[in-house]
Amino acid sequence: MVKFSKQLEAQLIPEWKDAFVNYWQLKKHIKRIKISRSSKHAPHHQDCNIGFSILDSIRLLTSKISDCLCTATSKTPQIIEVRSKTQIQEEGEDEEEVYETELSHLFSDEDEIKQYFATLDDELNKVNQFYRSKEGEFIERGENLNKQLQILLDLKHVLNERRQHKLSSKSGSGFFSRSMSFSTRNSDTNSESGNDCCDSPTDNSSQTDDVIAALQKNGINFINSGKTKKGSKPKGAMRIDIPATTPARTISAVTSMLWEDLVNNPKKEGQGDFVNRKKIQCAEKMIRGAFVELYRGLGLLKTYSSLNMVAFTKILKKFDKVSNQDASASYLKVVKRSHFISSDKVVRLMDEVESLFTQHFANNDRKKAMKFLRPQQHKESHMITFFVGLFTGCFVTLFGVYIILAHLSGMFSPTTQVAYMETVYPVFSVFALASLHMFAYGCVLFWWKVTRINYNFIFEFQPSTALKYRDAFLICTCMMTSVVGAMVIHLILLSNGFPPSKADTVPGILLVCFIALLVCPLNIFYRPTRYCFLRIIRNIVCSPFYKVLLVDFFMADQLTSQIPLMRHLESTVCYFTAGSFKTHQYATCKSGKMYRELAYVISFAPYYWRAMQCARRWFDEADVSHLANLGKYVSAMVAAGARLTYAKQPNTTWMIIVLLTSLVATVYQLYWDFVKDWGLMNPKSKNPWLRDELILKNKSIYYISIAINVVLRVAWLETVMKFNVGMIESRLLDFFLASLEVIRRGHWNFYRLENEHLNNSGNYRAVKAVPLPFRDFDSDD
Repeated sequence: MVKFSKQLEAQLIPEWKDAFVNYWQLKKHIKRIKISRSSKHAPHHQDCNIGFSILDSIRLLTSKISDCLCTATSKTPQIIEVRSKTQIQEEGEDEEEVYETELSHLFSDEDEIKQYFATLDDELNKVNQFYRSKEGEFIERGENLNKQLQILLDLKHVLNERRQHKLSSKSGSGFFSRSMSFSTRNSDTNSESGNDCCDSPTDNSSQTDDVIAALQKNGINFINSGKTKKGSKPKGAMRIDIPATTPARTISAVTSMLWEDLVNNPKKEGQGDFVNRKKIQCAEKMIRGAFVELYRGLGLLKTYSSLNMVAFTKILKKFDKVSNQDASASYLKVVKRSHFISSDKVVRLMDEVESLFTQHFANNDRKKAMKFLRPQQHKESHMITFFVGLFTGCFVTLFGVYIILAHLSGMFSPTTQVAYMETVYPVFSVFALASLHMFAYGCVLFWWKVTRINYNFIFEFQPSTALKYRDAFLICTCMMTSVVGAMVIHLILLSNGFPPSKADTVPGILLVCFIALLVCPLNIFYRPTRYCFLRIIRNIVCSPFYKVLLVDFFMADQLTSQIPLMRHLESTVCYFTAGSFKTHQYATCKSGKMYRELAYVISFAPYYWRAMQCARRWFDEADVSHLANLGKYVSAMVAAGARLTYAKQPNTTWMIIVLLTSLVATVYQLYWDFVKDWGLMNPKSKNPWLRDELILKNKSIYYISIAINVVLRVAWLETVMKFNVGMIESRLLDFFLASLEVIRRGHWNFYRLENEHLNNSGNYRAVKAVPLPFRDFDSDD
C-alpha cells in the first residue's frame, strides 16, 4: 500500500505546493512526540519486566477489556479545545477567522505536543486564508465573465435585429458588406425575434434602443447609432480588444485604427454601421477560453480542498495512535466547520459555469460541453514502450551492419571518402542531429515529469495531445532506424555496382518522405504535435508580427543550437535541386557565390528571429530587459559572422576579431544563462550562489551544471585552433561539436523551465489568465 505522503506529493497542484498542508513537517512533530513519550515510559517498562509469568497474557487481556468497559460507560474528557478568533485584516479586506488550540492539563507539560498543535493551527489558518483568497479571485473572474457574456449576447441580439430590419426594408443596393454579416451560431436569439421585428417595428426599435443603452453603459457603442453633439465623441467607437497575436490581426489592428479615425471624423456623417464579424467571433472564442480556464481553476481549488481535508484527517489519526488519546474528533469538527470545507461557493460556481457553457457554447449539448471543460487524457500504452525497445534494437543492429559493410566496401578509403563525405554525409547528419535533439528532449520531458514541473501549463499545451517522454523516444528511435536503414541500402547499392547518381537518390527519397510525413494531413503519427511544430516555426519566422509566447521563444532558442543542421540542410537541398547528384559534381554548390552568401543568412537567421522576438516582447510589455536580451543575440550574430569570414580568410586580423567578438558573446550568453534564464548566481541566497528555491535536493548538481555549461559554451575555440586532421576526422569533429551543442541545449532546457515553474509557484499561478475582449470605456483613456 502506498503511503499517503507519496500520494499527496503525486496529486497536489505543483504551483500551489507551498499553500498545501505541510504534511511532512507535521509527521516530524509526530516522530518527536513518539520519541519523547517512549523515553519517558522506558524505565517503567524495565521495572515491570523483572520477571515473567504464564498468566501475564491473561492479565493483559483482562486489563484491556476493563479499559474498554470503563471508556464505554464514562464520557471522553475534553483533551483539547480549539478556539476561533477574528483577526482584523488590512484596509479594504474582510475580517479573517483564525484558529488556536488550547491543551488540557494532560498535555500541558509536553513541549513537543504544544509545538505540534501550534504548527497544526498555523497550517489550518494558512489553508483557510489561501482558499478564501483564491475563492474570491475566481468569483470575481466569474462575475466579469458573466458581464462579458451578457455584452456578447446583447451585441449579437442588436446586430441580428438590425440585419433583419434592413432585410425587411429592402433598402440599399440589395447586398451587404461582409463587415455587416454576422453568424448567429451559438446565440440565444431565434427566428421569432426577426418576425417580431417585421410585425412591430416600433416596439422592436424601442427594445433595440434599450439594449444599445445597456451596452453603452458597459463601454460598447455603435457607429451612428444616434445623433451626436458637435465636438463630442460619436457613438461609433465600438471597442473590442482582440490581441494582435497573428500578422492578420496586427495588420487588422492598424487598419481598424485608421478606419475608426475616418469613421469618427465629424465630416463623415451618414456612414453605415461598421461591425467586424471576425472581431465578434474572436471575442466569442476568447470568452469561451476564459470559461474553460475558470472551470479548470475551480476544479483545482476543489481538489485542493479535498486533499487538505484528507491530510488533516491522516495526521490527526497518527497523533491519536502515538499519544493513545482521542484528540482527533474534536479537532476534525473544527476543520469541517472551517471555510475551505464548509463553503459551497466553488461548487455552485462550477455548476453555473457548466450551465452557461452548455447553453451558449455547446448548443445545449452537455456531452459536447464536457469535452471542453473536462478533456479526457489518453492513457499511456505499453505498446509505445514495446516499439521503443524494438526500434532501439533495430537501430543498434543496423548500425553494426553499416560499420561492417563500410569496412568491407572500403567506403572510407582515400579514393572514395571525399565524395561520400561531401554528398551523403550532410543528409544523414541532418537526421542524426534532429534525432539527438529529440532524444535530449525526451530525457528532459522525463525529468520534468519526475520533478513535477508542469511543462504542459507553461507551454500552454493540451494535456490530451501533448508529447510525452515515451513518445519522444519513439520518434527518435523510429527516425534513427529509418536513417541507418537508408545508409545500409545506400552502401549495398554502391557495393553492387550501381552508379552514384542512382544510389544517391536514397537519402533524397528519405528526406522527401520525412517532409511529406511532417505536413501529412492524415491523423497519423502525432498529427497534433506535427502541426503544432509547424505553427511554432511559422510564428518564429514571422516573429515581429506574431505575439511571442513562451513556447515560441523556447523553440527559437533550440534553433540557435541547430545552425550546423541548417547548414547541412542547405548543402543537401543545393545538391539535389541543382542536379549535382546526376553528374556527381559535389563541388558545384560550394563554388557558387550565392551558396557562400547564403551561409551567412542561415547562420544569422536563428539569432535574427530571436532578436525580433525580443523586440516584439519589448513593444508589448515595455520591459527594458528584453532589449538587453536582444543585444545578446546581436552579439552572437556578429561572432558567427566573424567565424564564417575567418574560415574563408584565415589571417591574424580576422583571428583577433573572432577572439574578441566570440569572447564578448560568450560572456554575455553565460551571464544571461545563469542569472536570467536559470535564476542562479544570487550571492545573497541561502544556497550559496544559487537561488533560494531548488527543485533538485542535491545542490552539487547545480554547480556541476554551471561548469558543464561554461565548458560547452566555449566550444567555438576549435574554429580558432584549426586542428590539422583529414577529411573524415574533420567532419566527425564538426559533428561531435554540433552534438555537444545539442546536448548543452537539452541540459539548458531543464533549468530554464525549472526557473519558470518556480516563478509560477511563487505567484501561485496554476490557471492561465485569458484576456477579455470588452473593457470599460474609461480604460481606453
